Amino acid sequence: MTTFIYPSKDKWGEIIKRPTFDNSELRDLVSGLLQQIREGGDQVLRQLEAKFDHCTLTDLQVSEAEFAEARQEIDPQLAQAIDQAYHNIARFHESQRFVGEKVETQPGVCCWQRSIPIDKVGLYIPGGTAPLFSTVLMLAIPAKIAGCGEIVLCTPPNAQGKVNPAILYAATVAGVTRVFKVGGVQAIGAMAYGTESVPKVYKIFGPGNQFVQMAKQLVSLRDVAIDMPAGPSEVCVVADAAADPEYVASDFLSQAEHGADSQAILVTDSEDLAKRFEVVMADQLTRLKRQELTRKSLEHSKVVVLHTQQEVMDLVNEYAPEHLILNTVNYRELAEQVRNAGSVFMGPFSPESAGDYASGTNHTLPTNGYAKAYNGVNLDSYMRKVTFQELSADGLRQLGPIIEVMAQNEQLDAHKNAVTVRLSKIRQ
Repeated sequence: MTTFIYPSKDKWGEIIKRPTFDNSELRDLVSGLLQQIREGGDQVLRQLEAKFDHCTLTDLQVSEAEFAEARQEIDPQLAQAIDQAYHNIARFHESQRFVGEKVETQPGVCCWQRSIPIDKVGLYIPGGTAPLFSTVLMLAIPAKIAGCGEIVLCTPPNAQGKVNPAILYAATVAGVTRVFKVGGVQAIGAMAYGTESVPKVYKIFGPGNQFVQMAKQLVSLRDVAIDMPAGPSEVCVVADAAADPEYVASDFLSQAEHGADSQAILVTDSEDLAKRFEVVMADQLTRLKRQELTRKSLEHSKVVVLHTQQEVMDLVNEYAPEHLILNTVNYRELAEQVRNAGSVFMGPFSPESAGDYASGTNHTLPTNGYAKAYNGVNLDSYMRKVTFQELSADGLRQLGPIIEVMAQNEQLDAHKNAVTVRLSKIRQ
């Protein structure tokens, strides 16, 4: 971890850099695997599952019996927690429904939008170092609320060819019935191209490791849409002198434990808080199960001490974090200054974990600075807004000459003629 004490502004660009890796070899490897999947279908999926997930599969799709078995195996306390999280996430995403209004832009000219769900969507749920059953809720709930006709979920099985019971239970709660035992690049390829078992979808959602992210980027070039470009997970914690260093350290480490390429940054206007934080964090780190992985993440994590809160917020907006925690006395005031962030957690009692699991907001968010231009997954992510318009004869009579002049000056005679032929008959 690197600490910066009152760095000058010309150093900020270096401070906000994410970890970078040479991915040229990765691109070639993933591209080759995708081509195999496109050409070989289910047979290649089984071969790759045997190679990467070390299991032999006959049926790629999870059976009804396996769903029933998962409901029996899941811990009742976890099931209850998933049920409550479902309620909160569904309630928040239900509130995002779009209601289009017809607008008469001028007499006789009416325009409006209608929100239409994407017919076929694919959800990728990681299941490697940690089976992310919470991501099932985050991706499937808005898909169901949106009314997507076909929802396909892919997730890697274990060595016995079984999917984690919590993932299957969450899928059941969220209303997803088509789950396939396919992980990694092979899952993305299967949903992008379609195989004998796995349907082709129109848009793919979900997080994953560098192989999954590369696969999503490659298939998005011409085959299928994706939710957003993404990189490793990250958090930026803003704290002042009054912040509890225990809280700050716990938030810092909760993101750092995601993976070796994750990043955590503390930005503060209190040098004393920064010192206390480092002592507390070192102590908390020793108690983590994923300690070694977290230590690797901390190698490119940072602490930044600046003179004023205005400087703090300027740096935060330049960094554009996936998760932003505002743990200051005046956190509501600072929240008004946020321009670039995926999701904001306000006050001392709003840990990033709340958004990851059960408060109701979505945890699929833009990383790697993409928060400057992208938002996280929401109900609109599963919809397309189609525009409609209707002109009456009087409306065209009034607007038509304007269209004719504009088309003529763009030298698009056929465009002009589409109006002219109508006006000639209207005037008869």
